[in-house]
Amino acid sequence: MGKKVMLVDDTKFMRMMLANILKPKGYEIVAEAEDGLQAIEKYNQLKPDLVTMDIVMPHMEGIEAARNIVASDRNAKIIMVTAVGQESKVKEAIEAGARGYIVKPFQAPQVIEEVEKVLSG
Repeated sequence: MGKKVMLVDDTKFMRMMLANILKPKGYEIVAEAEDGLQAIEKYNQLKPDLVTMDIVMPHMEGIEAARNIVASDRNAKIIMVTAVGQESKVKEAIEAGARGYIVKPFQAPQVIEEVEKVLSG
């Protein structure tokens, strides 16, 4: 069985795009969340191997959610998903415990490369 992944993005379309890239490579999508609060709750229940986390979301932003998840699990592997022009947020996300990042609009090879890098490191 493949590595378990949770997709966190307030846009269903973005979660679907990521799932369409990851599933054919053998990754299992175990959960999806629309905001940071859902992400924390589902992470604590399922403990996925990897989380892709959008930065800008309602209720709780991705950086705060990442900080919360890493506080409860130092081994959490989180990749931030950010839009072009939000690169300043990436530094903050890495300081919060994220292990990598993907910039939207992304291409499948970039996503797979970053996922494999974070999972192996």
